Amino acid sequence: MDRFDAMRAFARVVETGSFTKAAATLHLSKTSVTQLVQQLEARLRVRLLNRTTRKVNVTADGAAYYERVVRLLADLDDAETGLSAATALPRGRLRVDVPSPLARLLLIPALPDFYARYPDIQLEMGVSDRKVDLIDENIDCVVRGGELSDQSLKARRLRDLQLGVYAAPAYLQRAGTPVHPRDLENPHHRAVGFRWARTGKPLPYAMQREAENLTVNVQHALLVDDGNAYLAAGLAGLGVLWLPDYMAEPAVQRDELQVLFPDWHLAPMPMHIAWPPSRHVSAKLRVFIDWVAEVVGEWIPP
Repeated sequence: MDRFDAMRAFARVVETGSFTKAAATLHLSKTSVTQLVQQLEARLRVRLLNRTTRKVNVTADGAAYYERVVRLLADLDDAETGLSAATALPRGRLRVDVPSPLARLLLIPALPDFYARYPDIQLEMGVSDRKVDLIDENIDCVVRGGELSDQSLKARRLRDLQLGVYAAPAYLQRAGTPVHPRDLENPHHRAVGFRWARTGKPLPYAMQREAENLTVNVQHALLVDDGNAYLAAGLAGLGVLWLPDYMAEPAVQRDELQVLFPDWHLAPMPMHIAWPPSRHVSAKLRVFIDWVAEVVGEWIPP
């Protein structure tokens, strides 16, 4: 038995609550993971996990052992990825998930710089706006807009995104240019809705101008759950968009979108990079977090 392999298998079972899920994230068979944990328990002469046909629970001894194992594996990871910052670069696989517009507009175009700095890191980048279970899917970190729904996650606030209201010239020619946000509540106006993963619904459109506050109730021509699809629908003239300015700016410069209600304000949307509370911030994860913060800070104005 390789003790470190057994420790990793045990830690993943605790984190996922399942031998099957742990095996999938470790790219091992369920039988192999089961045998590693059993061998570890035999060596320690302690039951670490209680197993039933439906679930796996960690014992009191197992919970105490898990805390020490996590720290030990983290130290081992740091030792392997770089004995010193001066002589070794971070290395290894890093699994991340980021919103599709941020990937397309900012992160992927900037990746040559990242790989020039860290050629030994292999990124697996999920590009989505879906709700991600970092533990079950063995993902190291996610970037998300909006308030974090899981307060147990560790997170770094990257930027508050400024928002605006936009529409394509083709839409405005067909439906007319609204002068006041309330004009959008007229039956001939439509919006493209964005369905947030954590609620399954679009957010209310709250706007403010000096002492005037209102929430706009507009009919949706289309409801989508992907940022790139949302922008594409607006560019196709399907309806009005509520967009982060960084997403809209290239289309505004090409006269493909027009700003509406420039004297009205929307509450900024926070953007975070988050990682599991039990996940050690390894050298490779730390440099990726710093790089994302640098790219976002450089390209998205405050």
